[in-house]
Amino acid sequence: MTLQPSPAAPLAVPGALRNPVGAHVPVAGGLHTTGLPYARELGAETVQVFVANPRGWATPAGNPAQDEAFRAACAAESVPAYVHAPYLINFGSHTEATVERSVASLRHSLRRGRDIGALGVVVHTGSATGGRPREVALRQVRERLLPLLDELTHDDDPFLLLESTAGQGSSLCSRTWDFGPYFEALDAHPKLGVCLDTCHIYAAGHDLTGPDGMRQTLDLLVETVGEGRLKLIHANDSKDVAGAHKDRHENIGSGHIGEEPFRALMAHPATAGVPLVIETPGGKEGHAADVARLKRLRDG
Repeated sequence: MTLQPSPAAPLAVPGALRNPVGAHVPVAGGLHTTGLPYARELGAETVQVFVANPRGWATPAGNPAQDEAFRAACAAESVPAYVHAPYLINFGSHTEATVERSVASLRHSLRRGRDIGALGVVVHTGSATGGRPREVALRQVRERLLPLLDELTHDDDPFLLLESTAGQGSSLCSRTWDFGPYFEALDAHPKLGVCLDTCHIYAAGHDLTGPDGMRQTLDLLVETVGEGRLKLIHANDSKDVAGAHKDRHENIGSGHIGEEPFRALMAHPATAGVPLVIETPGGKEGHAADVARLKRLRDG
């Protein structure tokens, strides 16, 4: 597959699409000058970006010109944008320095999300470290994360989207029902939502395959958090079997989940209007193939 840059071409406009399909895009060199051309080459209908080093604590100010150009392009072409917060964030940590840095890092991602017009900021739900009980860690989540949610008072503030893990270690949230205590700890805040990662939820033990696997999992999620809380889907196949607790993404249809569960996902009532973002291997060509495959499953 040969992909040629097309800076003048608009992003694919989702309009009334049931599930806009897109990708996490690189932004080194600028949100607008690097991220959007990459998205155009994929035929992306939605985008996700980092606004800081995902493996660090730095909180860069960003480039106002790039921010405004990115925001304007996404708004003009009806392309939903999302931010993924850094991976180091853990509000369940027993280390005060980590918690303080988590507060600063997530506050930065939420502020930058508003700057660029993002609809949501994705954050991993973390783990209870230091051998502490989950209940203790969740109390700390409440103490340190709820104030950040309460700061989201502007009309254009993004939602905070909780992303569960594959169930490694002392994860606070990996199965669908784990979202229940997490939401309770945060008073089911109106700016709180869910980002469902198909690889993570499969690796955590929800078998999405078979005639009812995906439907049953989504039903459980809605039963746990309520309707309308699912705001974003990370559409990733899995290199490992269900329940392996390994976070290893695979290209759509090439892993243990397979294609059909993604078709079922896009037919479930809970996913109506919810964008799908891929985080799969293979570079630009692999990403373009996965975007095209998901569109085919959606439209076929």
